[in-house]
Parts: sequence; structure tokens; C-alpha cells
Amino acid sequence: MAMQLLRGAMGLLKWGLCAVGAVALLLTTLIATPLERPAELRSASDSRKGVDMSTLPALERFQARDGTWLGYRHYAASGPATGRGAIFIHGSSGSSGTTNHALTAALATRGLETWALDIRGHGASGTRGDIFYVGQLEDDLVDFVALVRQSAPDLPLTLIGHSAGGGFSLRVAATPIIQDMFVRTVLVAPYLGYDAPTNKPHSGGWANADIPRFLGLAALRKLGIDCCAQLPVLAFAVPPNSERILVPAYSDRLMRNFATRGYRLDLPAVTHPLTIFGGAEDEMMISDKYEETVQAIKPSVDVKVIQGVNHMGIVTNPKAVSAIAEDVATRGSGQS
Repeated sequence: MAMQLLRGAMGLLKWGLCAVGAVALLLTTLIATPLERPAELRSASDSRKGVDMSTLPALERFQARDGTWLGYRHYAASGPATGRGAIFIHGSSGSSGTTNHALTAALATRGLETWALDIRGHGASGTRGDIFYVGQLEDDLVDFVALVRQSAPDLPLTLIGHSAGGGFSLRVAATPIIQDMFVRTVLVAPYLGYDAPTNKPHSGGWANADIPRFLGLAALRKLGIDCCAQLPVLAFAVPPNSERILVPAYSDRLMRNFATRGYRLDLPAVTHPLTIFGGAEDEMMISDKYEETVQAIKPSVDVKVIQGVNHMGIVTNPKAVSAIAEDVATRGSGQS
């Protein structure tokens, strides 16, 4: 009898080990799947050509709580003072020194004290394409606002984010404590998350995700194993040999942090006024779906679609730049 029980136990152990081995092999195969970089998206690359970069402010740096030096640019208000300020968050792959300079410069000429931040993993901030943990970008933003408050302790701040930076700005607007650092949030052609109906497939050719690797890493986290999050899972259609300026790929942890938690989760948690600007000709997003998508969850969100501009044009086209800058300069926290 004892021998039969022992044989049965050994048999169960054998099949259990086989199952564990099979799962380990499957997860290893998923994680080992290589990330493929998409071909250059010329509509994004060409957007820089019409932007006068000669007026770009000098890069400055501050030290985050972990000791890492992060980059930013300060645009001193040059128009009639509005008594307001803005912090701008760039889109995927970019930095404070890319095409969004057209918009940030316009904000300053409208009398807004303006700062553009190099999000960690971009530009002059940390290791290109990676961070140390999910939540670090929020910590960095808190540290940066503390720096701003040293020179502007009472200035009402609007948070503005473009594309992936718009998704991250929505994440911030929904985060307790951090959300109260800003009187208003403006999302410019925002990426609302992988499941949002406002996305075009592969972001119109801009991004390519390593789905098998992403799923493998997600499965490991479910099992309590948080490893390999430094591996790249998302590649962008940047020009060849542009790595000095643009980030070609994101690690798993950067991709998960520089985004919403999911627009259905974040929108209900927003406590301050929120405006979305979209471009009618956006090749990455479906702008005419922004209104129905967000207002079904939070009716108070203000949505504006600008005709004749695409995804990068919304931060470079003079008509779009003027409309957004004027809106931020003249509309307060009450959105009147």
C-alpha cells in the first residue's frame, strides 16, 4: 500500500515537473521573440523641417531623488504676463529639444512661464529607452515641480502632454496628490492606451510592439516574478541613424509607465479640468472618436478637433500651435 502511494506521488511529481518545464519553455520562447523595428514614418520625420530650432533654449539639468540628472528647458514668458505657467511633456521617442519646440515657444510668447521636460529614458535624462521601475516617471515629475516651485512658488500650472506624453499626463491627472499640483491638464493628440478606440493599428505605422515578449513578461509578473523588465518591447519608426536625437525603442517598464493605466480607469479619477485637442488628419489616432470615447466616461472633458493637421502637425502647424497656446493662456482652471 505504501509503495503504491509512493509511486502515485512520484508520478504526480513527474507530471508536475513536466508541466512546470513546459510553462517555463513557453515563457522563455515568448520572451526571446525579437523586437522588429518598423520602417521610417516620413510624416513624423518631415515635421521637424518647418520648425525654427534656432530659438531653442539651452538644456538645463536637475537631480532627481535617486541622484540621476534629468534634462529640461525653460522658456521665460515673453508676451504680456498671464500669471500662469505650463509644463510640457513630449511624445514617444522625443525630448524637450524636438519638434514640440514650436508649441512650447508659442506658449511663452503668450505670456506663460513654460518648462519642457526630458522624460527619463529620453533626451538628456537617464538611460535611453529605460527606467528603473514603473512609477519612477511620476516621482521625477514631483521632483521637477518642486524645482519649479523654488522660483515660482504660487504660479498656477497647466500640464500639457502630446501623444504618449498625453497618455502619461492623463495618468498624472488621475493620480492622488500629484493631480493637485496642476490646475488643469491639456492632452494633445493623446495615446489613450492599447484598448482605446481612438488608436489606429500600430499607431498608423509609428510603433511596433513585441506582443509575445510583452505577454511573457506579464505572465511572469502574475507569477510574482518581476524580471527582464529592462528588455525592449516597443519600437518606433524613427529615421535611420537618429539615435542621438530620438529613442528607437522602449523597455517593458518604460512602456508601461509612459502611458495611461487604461483610459477607463484614469478618466473617472481626474479631479481638475481636462481638455483634449486632436488633429482631423491624424495618421496615428482617430480624432473624431475622442469625444464619444472620453465623454461616455467623463462628460465634462472638453474635446476640440483642429482641421487640416496631422499627428505632429498639431504641435508644429502654426494654426494648431496658435489655437492651443491661446487656449492655455486664456482659459483658467474653471475652463470658462
